[in-house]
Amino acid sequence: MHGRSILVRGGAATIAAAAALMIAAPASFADDTPQARSGAAAGTVVHGGASGYGVNMVGGKDALQTTLFNLQLADGGISKMYCVQVDVSTTFGEEMTEHAWNDYPDPKSPFRKNNKNINWVLHHSYPSEDPASIEKTLTGKGVTLHDGLSAKEALTATQAAIWHYSDARDLDTKNPLAGGPADDAADVVALYDYLTGDANTGIDETKPALSITPAKATGEAGSKIGPFTVATSGSVTDFTSKLPEGVKVVGENGEEIKSSAVKNGTKLFLDVPKDAKPGTAELAVKAVGDVNTGRLFVAKDYANHPAQSLIVAQSQKSAVQAAAVGSWSESAPVTTAPASTAPAGGNSGQTPLANTGVNAALPIGIGAALVIAGGAMLLVVRRRRNA
Repeated sequence: MHGRSILVRGGAATIAAAAALMIAAPASFADDTPQARSGAAAGTVVHGGASGYGVNMVGGKDALQTTLFNLQLADGGISKMYCVQVDVSTTFGEEMTEHAWNDYPDPKSPFRKNNKNINWVLHHSYPSEDPASIEKTLTGKGVTLHDGLSAKEALTATQAAIWHYSDARDLDTKNPLAGGPADDAADVVALYDYLTGDANTGIDETKPALSITPAKATGEAGSKIGPFTVATSGSVTDFTSKLPEGVKVVGENGEEIKSSAVKNGTKLFLDVPKDAKPGTAELAVKAVGDVNTGRLFVAKDYANHPAQSLIVAQSQKSAVQAAAVGSWSESAPVTTAPASTAPAGGNSGQTPLANTGVNAALPIGIGAALVIAGGAMLLVVRRRRNA
């Protein structure tokens, strides 16, 4: 067993009791997963996140604890994350991998249709916006706050608004907080109403920090295999390739590609000689890019060990890498049509007639018959004249 305390079960405010439980460490994905190949960011849930108030949701039996999680990325950076799966546990030490929105693990979840609204919340609230900026927005709309807006109030309202969209859980605005001053409760409701109101028109999904697509491509020797397209939100720091002798990495116009030329949008091809034996080549790109606000993270071994999915609350630069593989078969041999076989007693070397669905001998036979018939008629006429 591997000691990892359960951090949240559906956000329920019973964390202390659950913390003593021990669970097995999840199995890691194999190196050949789509996430590993595509350059998806990865990280581990660690201690040090901030807590808001516990909140009461309509129809809920228990208060839910609001938390801004810390996800330590592979390069050591810390990304701030909110929960987007309220009824599933997560743990300190949970390994997470970046996914596209359409990879959200529950296909029936409200997240699937409301993800743009969640992204809008993330871009317009804490911590992407500091409390003072959010306060200015609210007061500009005529909202009265009590002694300003604190980070704890902003965190609480933001997580509650996300749950409204990700899990169809509505804040109990008449009794929003499980403890806490009435003035703070009123401020939380004011921000929650703004984040879930008409102003929220949604924001589209942002791109991953780095990707190479497709992750695999095939072709024949003598051809150009690709394109492999590089996409990054940052800057490429390194490009490497493992190539058999004679194989080159080229651009769209056949020019050889240098590491310094690889950037967002670059299209790479493998130029394979015609006489090359079957083989493979590897391409790898490293970059420093933004793990953007709104990027989804799912437990590495979710299928066997479900854990709460998280979403990036604030962009964080991170070193990431992506790889792709190209493979090829031998060039197909050029085939020539076999020499025609002359019919018995015929003329060798004659071009055979094209088969158009009609017996080719038929016109010849008809012509011969006509010639014979014509000759017979001529013979009859001559005999009559001589009679």
